Parts: sequence; structure tokens; C-alpha cells
Amino acid sequence: MPDGSIAILGVFVADTSYRAERQPRMGETILGKSFVLGPGGKGSNQSVAAAKAGGDVTFISRTGDDAFADIAMETWTAAGVKAAVERDPSSYTGAAYIFVEDASGDNAIIISPGAGATIAPADIDRNAGAISSASVFITQLEQPIDAAHHALAIARAGGAQTILNPAPAAPVDDAMLALCSYVTPNETEAEAITGKPVETIDQARAAAEIFLQKGVGTAVITLGERGALIHGNGVSEHVPPFNAGPVVETTGAGDAFNGGFAVALAENRSPVEAVRFGCATAAISVTRQGTAPSMPSRDEIDALLAGS
Repeated sequence: MPDGSIAILGVFVADTSYRAERQPRMGETILGKSFVLGPGGKGSNQSVAAAKAGGDVTFISRTGDDAFADIAMETWTAAGVKAAVERDPSSYTGAAYIFVEDASGDNAIIISPGAGATIAPADIDRNAGAISSASVFITQLEQPIDAAHHALAIARAGGAQTILNPAPAAPVDDAMLALCSYVTPNETEAEAITGKPVETIDQARAAAEIFLQKGVGTAVITLGERGALIHGNGVSEHVPPFNAGPVVETTGAGDAFNGGFAVALAENRSPVEAVRFGCATAAISVTRQGTAPSMPSRDEIDALLAGS
């Protein structure tokens, strides 16, 4: 029986974040305005977000055996995440290049997942107990899809609510989608997977319907500054965004949403309430620099929800 916990499969990468007025053209060198080295990776970020929001979280992954892996362990320990992580001395811990446009806070990212790219079904089997007993399971598409598919099957068999955050966007077969209680793409990912433009709420709803036709229980399409749309199981509702202050950086906002969303589901909140909780978590995160360091505490999320 699900025990109220959250299991998350994904990768850790060290974020190397550069702020500048614009990206350099090929062959060009420009001066940046700042540099930050910090913890990242969608699965790791989601784990930190969920733990800081009050969840009982186990994170399943692989890293190298290096200084970046030490940053990972420090990050998880500080947030209260239980790390079910293999350190592989034959590989390296993943890293990401993040360009942040200084004026807008928008970003562009290159990820090299390193040891995270070697996560295999055998790693899932070693952690089947944590996955099968979880109330909520999340994975993304930064690690190999066969491992994610296997983990989703174990989680579904155990009675978990399963969440696939299909990021970065990649082809996902219908058999894998049929294991998903929820998919949580942003507009770009929804368009890439469904082939339909997602520029309006109605278009988001049409894209969400395609996910349902492919076997997903409910689609939640995150819409950035417009909030999120939840569509499925008799619900089709646009959840407006929260204003937690000026936007500083949008990197990690989707991870904040997914972590908060998972916590609310694990607490048996309704799906719409869970989306609101996720939106509030994301709204606070974008008022700060960084990814994992920007994730809010439970008290901050509750205060924003209470004031809305």
C-alpha cells in the first residue's frame, strides 16, 4: 500500500549559470555579468522542491565519484532528501551550461548528463521497494527512457500516482504514457510531443486531449506566466498564476511546480488543489536566482496560498 512518500527518478547535474545581455554568436566571445555554480538536474531539483515543501522524498540516480557528486550529496542532505544514488568512478557527474538573459531572466540550457545517462533498469530493480511503496512517483526524460518506463510500471503496480514530466521533449510511446496518472509538459514540450501548437488556453486543452487519447489519466500543461491547465478525469480547468514578486530567473520553475504538485498529491489533495500548490511553489522560485537554491519552504508556500 502507498505510504505517503514520494519517489523520484532522475539525474543530478552541476549547473554552471552565466548571466549576460545576450548569447554569443558562433566564434564570438562576450563578457558576462555573473557566474554561479550550483546544483541542478530536473529530477534532483524536483526532489529538493518536494522535500522543502514537506514531502518524504527518495531520489534515485547515478553520479560520478567527483567534486560535483559531493555538491549533490550536500544539496540533498540540506533539503532532507533520501539519496538512493550510485557513485560511479568510471564516469562523471553531469553538468549543464545555462545562459540567463539579464534583462528578462529567460534561459537557454545545454545538458551533459554523464553518469545519469547510464541509469538502467537494474538500478530501478535495486530501488523497487521505495518505488513500489510510494504514494507518488515522478520521472522525466533526462535519463534513459527504458529505465523511466520500467520505474513507471513498478510504481503503477504498487498503487502510486505516477507523474511523467516529459522534459526535455522526446518521443514517448503510448505504452509508457498509459502508465502515467499525470503528464506535466510545458507549452514547448506539449507541442513537440503532440504536434499541436500551444499558444492559447484552448490550444493547450486540445493538446491535453491528445495525451488522454494516448492513455494518460490527466494532462497538466504548465503555461509559465499564465499558470497551468489541468485536463482529464472530468476536470478541465485553467489555474491562474500567483504573483510572489518580480521575476528574477525562470530556470527551475517547472521543477518547482512538479515538486510541489507531487507533495500535494501525496497529501491527498484534489488534483486542482495540487496544481494550485505547484503553481504557488513555482511562483516563489522564479523570484530567486538558481534552481535548487530557489526552491521555497513549506511555510512560504502556505503563506502565498493563504494570501491568494
